[in-house]
Amino acid sequence: MVRSVRESYDVYGAASRLRVPVAAWRWATGSGLVPPPDAGPGMWSRAVVEATDPEAVRAALRGPMGAGVAADRLTEALGVPLPILRPRVTAAAVGHLVKAGFLVYLGGDVQFPDVHPDQVAALARRRDLPALLDRHVPLGPDQAARRLGVRRADFDQVVRLGWLSPVASVDIDYKHHGGVTTVPLYSAVDVALLEVVRPSVDWRAVRTVTAGRRSPLAVLDAVAPADDRVFLAGVARIAGVGRAAVVNWRRRHLDFPNPVAGTDVHPLFDPRQVVAWLLAHDKIGVPTGPTVASLVLADLKGGMHRFRLDDPWLALAEDPAGEDQLSGWSTDTDADALAELAAGEFGASVRRLTAPGTGPLAVPGRVQVIDRFRSGSGGLRVTLAWPAGLRGAASEGATGGPAHHGVAYVTPGDNCVCRRFACGGVTTVSWCQQHGQDADPVMEWHPEGGLRCTALAAQRTKTAARG
Repeated sequence: MVRSVRESYDVYGAASRLRVPVAAWRWATGSGLVPPPDAGPGMWSRAVVEATDPEAVRAALRGPMGAGVAADRLTEALGVPLPILRPRVTAAAVGHLVKAGFLVYLGGDVQFPDVHPDQVAALARRRDLPALLDRHVPLGPDQAARRLGVRRADFDQVVRLGWLSPVASVDIDYKHHGGVTTVPLYSAVDVALLEVVRPSVDWRAVRTVTAGRRSPLAVLDAVAPADDRVFLAGVARIAGVGRAAVVNWRRRHLDFPNPVAGTDVHPLFDPRQVVAWLLAHDKIGVPTGPTVASLVLADLKGGMHRFRLDDPWLALAEDPAGEDQLSGWSTDTDADALAELAAGEFGASVRRLTAPGTGPLAVPGRVQVIDRFRSGSGGLRVTLAWPAGLRGAASEGATGGPAHHGVAYVTPGDNCVCRRFACGGVTTVSWCQQHGQDADPVMEWHPEGGLRCTALAAQRTKTAARG
């Protein structure tokens, strides 16, 4: 009896022929160690299989990583502590990344697959990881609420209003806690774009609702998709430009969405079509996470302490007699450290604050923590404040940087201790926070380039004119 010779092998047959684990063969094919299937979908010819080195296939595997461990690694890559507008990466998300082709399936449950640790590490190093997760991993209601930075109750209001619709669903078996439940899944991109698409909503107010309070979205009426339309001014608000820019886009781009209602003078557009066009033409981007402020505080002994504030809000006064305020989401540990640093009579000093939309700032002393707010979703928001007159630039050089002493604005004279800065001078006081009474005359400590320098310079000019 003549035994037939196999001419092609599937995954299991190839692994058996080489006597290697199935996961090892899958990784070899996914990593390029073995050529792609050449005998049909998922099938390799006998020549390819027999030409493969079994030892090289075994050595390349290094042991599969479970989906849960891989999810933890990717979560760590998003930041520690995890940004407030980022949900944890789940084992199911690893399954979606496999389907999208970013990870090779090595075995196990298809929804929670085993993957290669080296490939997970490479994915974790990608700077566009947040964008990849948004694009390829749908979110359940709780995860979507976290991505938006609101309570689950507020997200339910978003769904009620018709601003989001499920893109898929998944059945979860809770066994003794209710059996199988169908959970809707939402596009993370659509969730992230809500702030862009709905600029009229005060999202900061929605995020800072305390537990047990009614959602600010509850007072809004649901609108049918057919009636959810925007004028040219609404398109401009979504894009963050003026109305004239939108008119120019309509004139220059033939693929600009056509009006769905309205008149020639006041056309109405479908916001979904508008957003798709704006994204395709790079007029807007998908927010990948919260903006972050880097805050470096100095204690009275000169020690430096660095903090991170997510989604910072910096309100700068226009009068030197006013008060600047900075708020942002923080961890409990950082909030405690901030409060301890600022607890003294003179508060803490900001050596450098780097926040979106403003240049680096410095504040020499009197920085206080004025509020610690716990939102209904559990986030902690800290607010710091300081006299606006103390604020200055944190850059080095003659036009910025903390000026410990300065030239008196009325008469420089020979008694001035520091001649480096020419900001208009400072007011003499009886005691210096940094030098005590060792410097004579003692002068107030402030950064150059801020509101106080401007006011003092103006006062010097007036004094000189009167003289």
